[in-house]
Amino acid sequence: MSNHAVFLDRDGTLNEDPGYISDPKKVVLFSETGIALAMLKKYGFILIVISNQSGIARGLMTSKDVDSVNEKINSLLADHKVKIDAFYYCPAHPDYSSDEECGCRKPSTKLLLEAAKEFNVNLDKSYFIGDSVSDIQCGKNAGIKTILVKTGNGEESFSILQKENNFPTFVANNLINACTFIIGDI
Repeated sequence: MSNHAVFLDRDGTLNEDPGYISDPKKVVLFSETGIALAMLKKYGFILIVISNQSGIARGLMTSKDVDSVNEKINSLLADHKVKIDAFYYCPAHPDYSSDEECGCRKPSTKLLLEAAKEFNVNLDKSYFIGDSVSDIQCGKNAGIKTILVKTGNGEESFSILQKENNFPTFVANNLINACTFIIGDI
């Protein structure tokens, strides 16, 4: 039996994005994050974060820092009795890493497909929520429905996507709005 999943960007989608967040004490979830993710869990979705964490390649943080931030996100989500099932991230950046190392960077589907295989995910019944053009492109490249949230860089990304005539499946004001769309869509 296959599962359905919601793939999520992290910074700017689940939490405020001050830029290269490496200190777990600085993690601030958006007010609707816990409620929204708990809604998805009630419908049996696996929650998987797919993020680019180029601060590692830039020397601004370590993999351990990223893992600590991810753990902090899950500890904050525990208040809503929900957690992210898995975090996948690409540490590379084209200015600091080889082309091969950058093969996992969104909009590449490499990490998404790895997660889908590991969790036996049916991509036809899955979604990608993010605040950037690369999030939307990653979801489209994987053939899944995409939702752009207007939090984080979402407004700017929406302008870029409009100019490219490259629209996501849905545009949401925030994560609750995105999750309401998903629940209505299934």
